[in-house]
Order: sequence, then C-alpha cells, then structure tokens
Amino acid sequence: MKDYKNKMTNTENVVLRNAKYHELDEKANIIYKFVTTYNDYIKTAHDYGTGEIINMVEVHTLTVIEENPGITVTDVALHWNRTKGAVSQIVAKLEKRGLIFRKKEDGNAKNVHLYVTDKGEFLSKAHKAYDIKELTWADKMLRQGFTTEEIVIFYKIMDRYTELLDLPRPE
Repeated sequence: MKDYKNKMTNTENVVLRNAKYHELDEKANIIYKFVTTYNDYIKTAHDYGTGEIINMVEVHTLTVIEENPGITVTDVALHWNRTKGAVSQIVAKLEKRGLIFRKKEDGNAKNVHLYVTDKGEFLSKAHKAYDIKELTWADKMLRQGFTTEEIVIFYKIMDRYTELLDLPRPE
C-alpha cells in the first residue's frame, strides 16, 4: 500500500508539473510567435518613400547616426545592445550605399566617427515620416481592443521583459 501511495504521489507531481509546463508554454508561445514574426518583419526590406530599398535594422542604425552626428560604432552598439562586429557590418553596408561616411577626428586616429551623407539624411527623415504613419496605424488598431492604460502597461511589460533577458538565470 505504501508503494502504491508513493507511486500515486509521484504520478500526481508529474501531472502537476506537466500542467504547469503547458500553462507556461502557452504564454511563452505568444511571445515566441511575436518575436519570430517581428524578426521576419524587421529583416524585410522596405521602400521608405525614397526609392531606396533598405531593412529596418539598417534604417534604424542610419537614423541613430543622423540624430547623433559623430557617433562611434561602439556607441551605436551600446544603443542597440548589439556587438561592435554586428554594427560594423551594418555600417559598412550603409557606407557602401553612400548613406554615411566615416571620419577620423583630428588628434585621435583611433576613434572613427560616423556621419550621414545628404542621401542618408533624406532617407532617415523619410524613415521617420514612414514610422510615424505606421506606428500611428498600429496604435489605432490596438486602441480598437485595448484601453490607453492597457497599452501603456503592455509597453512597460515589454521594456521590463527586455531587461529580464539580460539578467543571470537562477541555477
């Protein structure tokens, strides 16, 4: 009888853990679907109204440079939480397309500063106008199903969840 009770307790624990897993997995899948869908979206090239076809990662990098003339690759990497190598690859693409240029400052040949060209500035400003339109549309669509307070809370949760991803995991 004692063995039977131990087996039942173990079985009940497995069932409870399995139920907890499915409860948590259902929530995690919502996040996973959002992340994978959004990741595909940001990698898709768009025309932001200038005829230049560019993806979101590149155009947002361009805009950071446009809004911060003289910024370094290191500072861009810190801004976007990316490696210097990843940002260097994006910067090389932007430079090759004539959207930015690099300049070594007088007296310090080590630090290279980034600036937009006229073409880059035009694209960055077109991107901002495009984003205003798109984000306004998304906000309008969200407001059809959620209150302003719920939307504000959603963004707070997204911000906090992003911070959690950088924290060490418990053993």
